[in-house]
Amino acid sequence: MAPPIPAATVVILKDFGEAAGVEVLMLRKNSKIAFGGMWVFPGGRIDPEDYPADGDVDVAARNAAARETMEEAGLTAAIDDFVLFAHWTPPATTPKRFATWFFATRTLIDEPIQIDGGEILDHLWINPADALAKHKAGEIDLAPPTWITLYQLALHGAGHEIITHFESQPHKVYQTRVVKNAQGVRVALWQGDAGYESSDADVEGERHRLVLAETGFVFENTAETY
Repeated sequence: MAPPIPAATVVILKDFGEAAGVEVLMLRKNSKIAFGGMWVFPGGRIDPEDYPADGDVDVAARNAAARETMEEAGLTAAIDDFVLFAHWTPPATTPKRFATWFFATRTLIDEPIQIDGGEILDHLWINPADALAKHKAGEIDLAPPTWITLYQLALHGAGHEIITHFESQPHKVYQTRVVKNAQGVRVALWQGDAGYESSDADVEGERHRLVLAETGFVFENTAETY
């Protein structure tokens, strides 16, 4: 089994105008590349040139997230303002796995977004709850880490409140396991779920999972604080 490819992404928040509430930048990937057709946050793999001389992978992840933000959206992002709030590793069965550092930051400048029309086909600033509603309605496609991140963002208020919340706690680590339940529905399990160790979605007990139903994802959680 090949090791996962190191990658990084950054959630860029803005709240220009109270009517819209906090908004997050999302980009739609070209259908011919990894995560094709999905709406994602700016990011990509960590390249060799992203590493500092001492090989610090945290710095490399920050550099990669900032570089990809410039390449994909034309935005300058200051890595010193990045807050690490999650690290995701997909299941071993995933054909091309990316172990991804998730950072968050705020932008105070209303810069125009510049996409290349090649790798990135579209963009939008959207309220996290509205993005989840669009996914449930089948209007946009989201990967589970993106869905969970939007869920986290929707629990809090303005951009500075989200950043303060992420700074107040250790970042979450997700080693995802995907199984099917008795109804044949795929379920993403994480540490703390009663079925995680046995990879059995039908075990009774604590829940920390995302049910990947075709009618809309359902997050079940009794084990973690978000």
